[in-house]
Amino acid sequence: MSIYDKASLIQIPSGYKAGKLYSVIPNSGAGDFTVTGDAEGDATRVNSQGLIETVNANVPRLDYPFIDGVVQDCPRLLLEPQRTNLASYSQDFDNAYWTKARSSITANQTTSADGSNTADKLIDSTDNNTHIVYRSFTVSTSNAYTFSCFLKKGSLSKAFLAFDAAIGQTVVFDLENGTVESEGTGVTSSSIIEYANDWYKCSLTHTPTTTTRLYRIGTYNGNISYTGTGTDYIYIWGAQIEQGSYPTSYIPTEESAVTRLVDSCHLLNHSLFTDYPFTVYGKAEAVAIGNTIFSLVDNTSTTEYLTFQLSSATQVAVIRRNPSTTDADYYNFSYSIGDTLKVAISYISNTSYKLYINGTQIGNVTSGSSLPFAYPDIILGQQRVSLDTGTRNSINEFMVFNEALSDSELQTLTTL
Repeated sequence: MSIYDKASLIQIPSGYKAGKLYSVIPNSGAGDFTVTGDAEGDATRVNSQGLIETVNANVPRLDYPFIDGVVQDCPRLLLEPQRTNLASYSQDFDNAYWTKARSSITANQTTSADGSNTADKLIDSTDNNTHIVYRSFTVSTSNAYTFSCFLKKGSLSKAFLAFDAAIGQTVVFDLENGTVESEGTGVTSSSIIEYANDWYKCSLTHTPTTTTRLYRIGTYNGNISYTGTGTDYIYIWGAQIEQGSYPTSYIPTEESAVTRLVDSCHLLNHSLFTDYPFTVYGKAEAVAIGNTIFSLVDNTSTTEYLTFQLSSATQVAVIRRNPSTTDADYYNFSYSIGDTLKVAISYISNTSYKLYINGTQIGNVTSGSSLPFAYPDIILGQQRVSLDTGTRNSINEFMVFNEALSDSELQTLTTL
């Protein structure tokens, strides 16, 4: 018998309609999750052909990520926090909204990351200086901001993003090899992710020190500042400036900023299991420190939950809580943002559980605090419903077993 045959709930994102994500097991509807998202249809995903597309209001976003340049066969459920793209005319760099300095824009020159012919060409001038397109934004000095843009090699194979003019505020990207070539000291983090049609989503994150910032996209020929030819170029498409510590999915804009609302995925008041023992399993990519992969909760309470949390870059946490007791166990486990984690928690009784991650036993609590079962709701990618913090983490698989799986089964289930 396969371990999957033992599951009372299997949620592998596949079948869906607006507001609903169907479970594989059971197929009676008892395991179907309710999904809410952007009510205006401003959210996007990567479809099975590897192209960015906008989805209708409240439709679950089954997102097909690229790994090593190949779009994956199996999607994840894309769950994200609310974000606003502050950049207007995100695809129209020829618009006067974007200032061109020692450069020019020729619009609609090649196929973009969404398959349309809307990508622009950024061409250097013959001046000896930077060759950029930019825009000034008013920002907060107490929050992180992430600047991203889709870049593609042209006659030049490198480009840069910057949040001002100094070298320390700049990230150079190699659009031939898909790597970050250099990162300025004022940059908190940066990333480059491959998309369809030879595009890369390039990003940098920083915390502003002044309330006005110039966000710049520039060509690069070995130096940020150089004497241009007047003909060398890169392709650009889909700029996004958002308040947050990492880039989220693309939010298209036209004449004004656009806000994509937070996603939620809940299975409330289920009857799939009603007491200990049981086992919960989830497979997900680590998106951000502090995120929650899954929780069992009482959705009407701020203090009833069993949850697995990415507490730091070197620790994870199993938190068990009710109104009178909090039992938070922190475990040393190092991972990087973007890593895939396969997590299983076998809740054996109201005082004991085992934690496995990626094939290894991480925790074994035999006499913890007593927390009687009072968790009739399941939520994916967030900690709780009541007093929601707004953080979200996407998820690839989720399962529940109405029993405590054995050590060998837990190891097999979570091995990458």
